[in-house]
Amino acid sequence: MILHSFESCSMTTPATTPPRPARTSLVRTVFRIALGLFLLLAGISHLTVNREAFLAQVPTWLPIDGDVVVVASGIVEIVLGLSLVVLGRYRVQVGWIVAAFFVAIFPGNISQLVTHTDSFGLNTDLARSIRLPFQPVLVIWALWSSGAWQAWRARRRGRPAQQNTQ
Repeated sequence: MILHSFESCSMTTPATTPPRPARTSLVRTVFRIALGLFLLLAGISHLTVNREAFLAQVPTWLPIDGDVVVVASGIVEIVLGLSLVVLGRYRVQVGWIVAAFFVAIFPGNISQLVTHTDSFGLNTDLARSIRLPFQPVLVIWALWSSGAWQAWRARRRGRPAQQNTQ
């Protein structure tokens, strides 16, 4: 009896490995990889050619040196971008983290508008205002392309995520 119970336990899959998420469509995969490449390039530019431009976006009220924020966010963007591209098995978890990252950096965009800071060619309040609605688009992009939103909805309904062909 004890041996039977022990044999029924799955010893081949570590407890930390999540179940493989439902398959996703080619369109979602392409959008997830595109977002990953976008983040990868943005992260590299944080550390190289656009470092000063990103520094101008760091809110002055942050109690951390602006250059540290730019370097740290650049490294995070590189890691998240690579994760979106190569960690397909973990795409749902990565999607939630990427969405949270986009929410976390949104105050920088607001600060740029409020402080009238010119950066990346955004040299008017109108241009800086137009940029703001694009941050929620990035959040939605991360959640949709990774299947995170679909997995959350399926869990709320009490069933596993279905394969989606859209």
